[in-house]
Amino acid sequence: MDLFTETIIGHIMHPRNVGKLPDADSEGMGGEPGCGDWLMIYIKVRDGIISDISFLVHGCVAAIATSSVTTELAKGKSLDDAYQITEEDIITALGGLPEYKLHCSVLGTTALREAIDNYRHSDKQAIG
Repeated sequence: MDLFTETIIGHIMHPRNVGKLPDADSEGMGGEPGCGDWLMIYIKVRDGIISDISFLVHGCVAAIATSSVTTELAKGKSLDDAYQITEEDIITALGGLPEYKLHCSVLGTTALREAIDNYRHSDKQAIG
């Protein structure tokens, strides 16, 4: 088996939705900036749907790919559906990950769920 699938390589070479989202309604973090890989996810929410999403990541190429695909999986979904995205969903969308890189998928779910939780506990929920 090749180390990385063509899908992973595509996300590494051309990550989707990268950068800080201007005027984000919420953000969430996964990982630990002081100790290694970390991910920030920014979301805009309209009528209970993630209308836009972006990310900033510090980490290995697998962290970039998992972050990128997480944003693709969540964009256009309701908050409830996006919250249900699992590490396995991320791995499957990438066509698999090497065993020693499976932990990178946790960054996406952690940061996305934190962004949704932060949104749900903010004043913006009443507006968006």
